Amino acid sequence: MHVAGDSYVYSKDGTRIFFKDWGPRDAQPIMFHHGWPLSSDDWDNQMLFFLANGYRVIAHDRRGHGRSAQVSQGHDMDHYAADAAAVVEHLDLRNAIHVGHSTGGGEAARYTARHGNGRVAKLVLVGAVPPIMVKTPNNPGGQPIEVFDASRAALAANRSQFYFDVASGPFYGFNRDGVKPSEAMIQNWWRQGMTGAANAHYQSIKAFSETDFTEDLKLIEVPTLVLHGGDDQMVPAADSAELTAKLLKNPTLKIYAGLPHGMATTHADVINPDILSFIKG
Repeated sequence: MHVAGDSYVYSKDGTRIFFKDWGPRDAQPIMFHHGWPLSSDDWDNQMLFFLANGYRVIAHDRRGHGRSAQVSQGHDMDHYAADAAAVVEHLDLRNAIHVGHSTGGGEAARYTARHGNGRVAKLVLVGAVPPIMVKTPNNPGGQPIEVFDASRAALAANRSQFYFDVASGPFYGFNRDGVKPSEAMIQNWWRQGMTGAANAHYQSIKAFSETDFTEDLKLIEVPTLVLHGGDDQMVPAADSAELTAKLLKNPTLKIYAGLPHGMATTHADVINPDILSFIKG
């Protein structure tokens, strides 16, 4: 169900999902999938860049994030992928490029594997969580569950402080020597996070850390660009991008020495042209 002129669509279980849709309707679409605990606003720079390059750009707020409904249920990758599919089907996007960052990279991978047949032209994963983040017998290089338990505890105790700390530290690499923090980036990250729902963000930690995307990656046949920061403190490249590239049928892997998890924001001038050249290539 959709109300004309309204930037919302209702997913299969009735959850209201907010989306942006800018640019010529006949241009090739690029759909952006944001990271945790942010919103489609995290893609402002990319959306303006690709809009200026003649593309139609779409981004949605994940359920419980941004302006989408703050619901009790469905804070898992299957629902996230189905919600993305609801936006795609409503707008009837075809020959689309899907770009996912962090948690959104997992969402974009599962969407492409399960819902994207015939609709997806290429996939771009930026600092993305696949194949799986948590340490398991099959993923010995992963992060111990205690890391994610600590995030849940910090979120529950004082979400506002926790989000401020993540944004001013490891997310953008502002805790590294010689890196000058951007107060505006920190505040914008905090604002996006606090706009969403605490319950959704709490449950989403399990979704982004414990979901295994191995089988999704094996199913993806479209050309896939895997971009990762070499100094990503949130999703270390050795246990994500490098393993992801080995599972994909048609990967291009690029690791940027010294760049942080939030490199699409801090280094948009580097990342955007590389994505554009992959799309055009």
